[in-house]
Amino acid sequence: MKAMASSAHARHALTPDALLMIDTIAREGSFAAAARELGKVPSALTYSVRQLEEALDVLLFDRSSRQAQLTAAGSELLHEGRRLLQEMDAVANRVKRVASGWEAELAISVEDILSMPVVFELVQSFCAVRSGRRGADGELAPDAGAEGGPATRLRLRTDVLVGTWEALVTGQVDLAIGVSGEHANPGGIELRPLGDVSFVFCVAPHHPLATADEPLTDAVLVHHRAIAVADTAQRLAPLTVNLLPGQDVLTVPHMRGKLEAQLRGLGCGFVPETMARAHIEAGHLVLKRTARAASVGRLFYAWRAERGALGLGRALAWWVDQLESAKTRKALIEQHAGRLS
Repeated sequence: MKAMASSAHARHALTPDALLMIDTIAREGSFAAAARELGKVPSALTYSVRQLEEALDVLLFDRSSRQAQLTAAGSELLHEGRRLLQEMDAVANRVKRVASGWEAELAISVEDILSMPVVFELVQSFCAVRSGRRGADGELAPDAGAEGGPATRLRLRTDVLVGTWEALVTGQVDLAIGVSGEHANPGGIELRPLGDVSFVFCVAPHHPLATADEPLTDAVLVHHRAIAVADTAQRLAPLTVNLLPGQDVLTVPHMRGKLEAQLRGLGCGFVPETMARAHIEAGHLVLKRTARAASVGRLFYAWRAERGALGLGRALAWWVDQLESAKTRKALIEQHAGRLS
């Protein structure tokens, strides 16, 4: 009976708030910083942690460290706690859409190098479905009645490199457009090919490398500043691409910033050919051949596949259906200035 009572006590202590508290402390690296984020005083947070440790009969943090250093038991609780919080969110979302099949919210991450004008064309079409307006074929949008369609809220974000995949596997988004296929699939993720993106090396006409002999070797490039786009991954290991040891680097938040920096002669680097094409044709960028072969990135779109009676939510199913179109996939990669048609 004592063991059962102890087990029940531990179970009651493992609330979503307690799991969120451990996650916040681990992420912020200190009790003080975590307390500020959670809106508590540090002493109250420390007391809550001690109560949880007593309920579980384990030490979650190493008290000999000045930082909030997790013990092995604490690391296991953090790992399982994050998974449980994601599952709770997933259950809540599934329950919300049982009645209509439409999600209350759909979150989408778009890789930074894809065409945002085309993404917003898709958003416009999705909003037309929701409002019940007639499409180009004159047919009333499915599932939209006189009172208007389901009010699924869209939440868009852009991510870079590993950050796009991380947003999906950590449950921050339901659909990721433009992920690499090199990541380990934790299960429950459906992956479909989006297309290939070719990268070219270019510099401004007034950059010193514009008149340098080709092919440009690493021994030459290392003396010139590279422009890099920061990976948005925070939990998974971020990726750095085509940077040389000892090379000066200017890091920018997105590919548009990288293009702007290179147009101004602030540095050099590889950029998607489809984004640089108009600038190269206008003479604002000079294409240069390098000893290091230009890369081709193979991209995919992926979503969190829910199994069972509910299947996919209608909003997610609509987006997946659009991405099955070869024309849409090609436009996302190539049409940075414009429209699907």
